[in-house]
Amino acid sequence: MVSGNAAAMKSAGFWLVAWAFLVNMLGTTLPTPLYPLYERAYGFDALLVTIVFAIYAFGVLAGLLFFGYLSDEIGRRRVMLGGLVLAAGSALAFLLAHGLPAIIVGRVLSGLSAGVFTGTGTAALVDLVAPEKRAKAASVAVAVNIGGLGVGTLLSGLLAQYAPDPLRLPFAVDLALTLLAIVAVLLARETVTELKPLALRVQRLRIPTEIRGVFVQATVTGMCGFAVAGLFSAVAPSFLGQILDLPNHALAGLLVFAMMGMTALGQIVVRRFDRDRALVGSCVVLLIGILLLAASLIGHSASLLFASAILEGLGMGLGIGSGLSEINERIQHGRGEVSSAYFVLLYLGLAFPVIGVGLLATKIGLSDAGLAFCALICVALLGVLAYARSQAPSASGRRPA
Repeated sequence: MVSGNAAAMKSAGFWLVAWAFLVNMLGTTLPTPLYPLYERAYGFDALLVTIVFAIYAFGVLAGLLFFGYLSDEIGRRRVMLGGLVLAAGSALAFLLAHGLPAIIVGRVLSGLSAGVFTGTGTAALVDLVAPEKRAKAASVAVAVNIGGLGVGTLLSGLLAQYAPDPLRLPFAVDLALTLLAIVAVLLARETVTELKPLALRVQRLRIPTEIRGVFVQATVTGMCGFAVAGLFSAVAPSFLGQILDLPNHALAGLLVFAMMGMTALGQIVVRRFDRDRALVGSCVVLLIGILLLAASLIGHSASLLFASAILEGLGMGLGIGSGLSEINERIQHGRGEVSSAYFVLLYLGLAFPVIGVGLLATKIGLSDAGLAFCALICVALLGVLAYARSQAPSASGRRPA
């Protein structure tokens, strides 16, 4: 009976942490459908919007580098609570915002909360299940992580389109949900039994020589996916409003929700495929998606834009899932350092290309800047495909030297 009660408490703790994880990630994408409103309210241009978006990515990087290891030492609950406090601070900053400074503070805090919570929330969910269920727990972690990103844009878009006070209400709802998430984490049990004193340091990054080839292939593919995700998250609402004449906040939220939903699906179904083929397939799907994005900008087609978002999300999910699996399969020691290097590069891919689009948009216009971005991603993906072909086994079954 005691063991049955313990199992029930463990199961309840698992879903409480999953809920908190979802809420934390949900809050990070709330501004996405609202960027056109910020442009009108505070005079932002395309460059400033992309910089505000990229600040989030740099916040995530700081969270990964400075706090990613902490939960192994001071406990999962403490780190998750810290992440949620940062998320609550972000919501408050947006609630009180009357200009750029508070919005920047909100984005920094949001990025830090995501960087702090992502690894810790995943580890906590894996800890809270039996060893034979760890793969399923990791799948749940992926679902609530990526799903939360999509739900945030959908929730914010719906509230902005159909409810009053669109620049305040989404963050009031987020703050209330975050407070409930804090309660949920407090109710979940701690899974780290040997706690250590707090000792801050920078997470080490490492790329072993023996896996550099596959690491570069996987990372470039992942960076392309992240770059496209950044483009959709930062300027897709502007694409809809300025280029396609569809200034609908709910539609903008749905667009990013569709992409994130397909990303989660791609990471789940990738386990059914050979990893090498899945990585190449990811490049092909991303390439088709980026061509559809270019076609949507040229032809002013909302349907092609949504088709692009769906394919880009699927390609990104396949690429991240297969790439990370391939890296972890080939490395025997220091997986944490290598995985951290992988995600740091992916988040750099999320930030810098989008800033480039914003800078170009001020010179040549948003549509042409988007087309230049599409051309750059196409070149990178074709490079990965060419490299993968050169590394494919020959007819004799041997890889090229």
